[in-house]
Amino acid sequence: MKTAFHPRLINDPFGDPGLYIQFLYKKRAILFDLGQLDALSIRDLLKITHIFVSHTHIDHFIGFDTLLRHLIGRDKVIFLYGPEGFMECFENRIRSYNWNLIKEYENELIFYAGEIREDEILMKPFHSSKGFKGGKMEVKERDSLCLIEEDSFSIETEIFDHKIPVLGFSLIENFHINIDKSALDEMDIPVGPWINQFKEALYKNPEGDERFIVRFKKDGRQRELEFNLRELSDRISKITKGQKITYITDIVGSKENMEKAIDLARGADHLFIEATFMDRDRDMAHSKYHLTAKEAGIIARKARVKNLTLFHFSPRYSTDSEEIIREAHLFWHSQLKN
Repeated sequence: MKTAFHPRLINDPFGDPGLYIQFLYKKRAILFDLGQLDALSIRDLLKITHIFVSHTHIDHFIGFDTLLRHLIGRDKVIFLYGPEGFMECFENRIRSYNWNLIKEYENELIFYAGEIREDEILMKPFHSSKGFKGGKMEVKERDSLCLIEEDSFSIETEIFDHKIPVLGFSLIENFHINIDKSALDEMDIPVGPWINQFKEALYKNPEGDERFIVRFKKDGRQRELEFNLRELSDRISKITKGQKITYITDIVGSKENMEKAIDLARGADHLFIEATFMDRDRDMAHSKYHLTAKEAGIIARKARVKNLTLFHFSPRYSTDSEEIIREAHLFWHSQLKN
C-alpha cells in the first residue's frame, strides 16, 4: 500500500532535529522542528505550508533563517506553531532584520505565528508588505489535543516538560484511499490528475453523495465521464485506516512525560523519538531533561508503534550509535507486562 505522507529526518541522528513530511502526489510538505535545513533543497522548502516547532532552543529553530531567506520575494503563506513563549521568540527573530525595502516587492510573504498554551492558542499574522510588524492577536480556546484539522488529516499536539514547555506532535490521516488500478483498466480509464481531484472530493464528502466528473485525455481526445462519487469510490478504491506519524523530542523521562508520550504516540505507524543518552547515563539524561534510549524504547512498546526511528543522539556516543539503537530496540520489542 502506498502511503500519502512520506516522513524523513532532515539530518543524521547526531545533527539538528527536524522531520520533513512530504505529501505524495502534491506539491506540499510540513515540518516538525526547524534545525539546520541545509540538507533540504529549495524545491523542498517551497513545498512547506506548516511548521510545528517543539521549542526554540537554537538546534530546533536556527533553520528559520534559511527558510526565510528563500521565501523572501515569493507569494507564500506559512503557518508556524510553537509552545508558550514562541510568539515573542518569533517576533524578535523576524524583527531583528531591517525591512525598509521590502515594501518594494510585488509579492506578499505572510507568516501566521501560533503559540500553544494549556488552554488557549494565540495567533498573530506577520505581512511582508507591513515590514513584518505583527498584526492583531487572536485568541482561541484550546480544549483538546487537536491543533489543526483539514479534510484529509489532523495534527495533534501535547505539551511536555523540558524545564520549559515543549511540544510533541502527531500527524493523523483521517483515512487512506487506495486506488485499484485493475478496476481502472476494466473501465478503460487511465490514471491522471483526476485521481487527486477524486481523493480531495472524497475527503471533503466521505458519504460521496454528489456528482463527480472524470476528465482525461485518450487517443488525443479530451474525454469526460460522469459518476456518483460514492459509486465510483466503491468501484475503484478501497478505504483503509489512515497513517499516523508521531514526533517527540527533548523531554525528560518523568512519569507524567512518559504517560503523555505513550498517549500521543499510541498506535502510530511511525514514531520518531529522541534517544539522547544511554541508560547507563540516565542521571545525566534527567539532569539535562532528555530521554534515554531505554525510555524511548519503553514509550514505543507501550504505545504499540509499528516503526521506530531514533534521533538527537548526544555527541558523546559518536562511535556508539548502534549501541543506542540496540538498547532502544531491546525495550521496544520486550514483552509488555501491562
